[in-house]
Amino acid sequence: MNETRAMKTLIAATLAVAAAALGLPAAADDVPRTPAGKPDFTGTYNVATLTPLRRPEMFGDNLVLDPAEAARIAEEERKLQEADLAPDDPNRTAPPKGGDGSTGAAGNVGGYNAFWVERGDGAFQINGEFRTSIITHPENGQFPKMTPRGMQDFARRRAFYRENTGEAWWIEAELDPGPYDDPELRPLGERCLLGFGSTAGPPMLPVLYNNTKRIIQNEDTVVILVEMNHDARIVRMNAEHAPEDQRFWLGDSIGWWDGDELVIETTNFRDETALSSATRDLKVTERFRYAEDGQVVYSFTVEDPNVWTEAWKGEYPWPRTDDRMFEYACHEGNYALGGILRGARRLEREALAAGADSAGTE
Repeated sequence: MNETRAMKTLIAATLAVAAAALGLPAAADDVPRTPAGKPDFTGTYNVATLTPLRRPEMFGDNLVLDPAEAARIAEEERKLQEADLAPDDPNRTAPPKGGDGSTGAAGNVGGYNAFWVERGDGAFQINGEFRTSIITHPENGQFPKMTPRGMQDFARRRAFYRENTGEAWWIEAELDPGPYDDPELRPLGERCLLGFGSTAGPPMLPVLYNNTKRIIQNEDTVVILVEMNHDARIVRMNAEHAPEDQRFWLGDSIGWWDGDELVIETTNFRDETALSSATRDLKVTERFRYAEDGQVVYSFTVEDPNVWTEAWKGEYPWPRTDDRMFEYACHEGNYALGGILRGARRLEREALAAGADSAGTE
């Protein structure tokens, strides 16, 4: 009997070590749980990371990043932040009209310096391995091929939105409507309707700043509060999706438990979505789980047959933080939208006047 018990103990210990080495889900006894016995993900997280969504082509199909390369990337970021945070010359002259082309605040109207940027200080690890990208499928870490409709819509958007050059380029391009003809034609982030970069998602992705998120859960509801634009995703547990004709900026999210994994499925999006290129037929399936080291791992699957020829997937950890979540007051688009449109009207008048002068001298 004692030998049997000892053998069971040895097997259990061996399996625990193997699980730790492989980064398998945490043992059931190690997972914080709600009174109902479900894994408790309640807490505040900072998901900033230097690991990109799409894999740099230099890494090919290699999902794992060499530790030396990860250290080099972190050191480059440290030096960049150190340089950006250095005191400015108080006697410097104003940047040239249109900006000086740099990546900082002097680069263009609305440029940010390092004070506002929170991209993280290193690449993330899963299962003890650094990753080259958040995307895990397709194997090259890139978006799948686009459908003909997806390519057509992408080309249309690319022609519609351009960098601000201080010229009414849309007149020469003969766009009708033009990008500044109606406030509702401006991007969702500019209008302060949603955070940019799919920070609230779904899928929820790390962005340039305000990467803090908070999860609150009970048996019936999970709320994911996103710091940027104070978006709040409400997940109804063990529920049915809303009727087809009910559409939402963040989609309609329902959830259930798959063992110790929280699964969230979101559909019923509006025509405009936070995820670039996606359509109202987007479906996103998200999962939250605890890894052996105690960190929360967030994974997702994106499906939109209008845009991509196959589903694409990704995952990255959500590190907990003791930092507070602050209110994100998105005023620029709301208060400055009138100024944006008035500026466009002025550029149009200048372009038309220049055209008339040119015609008069011929």
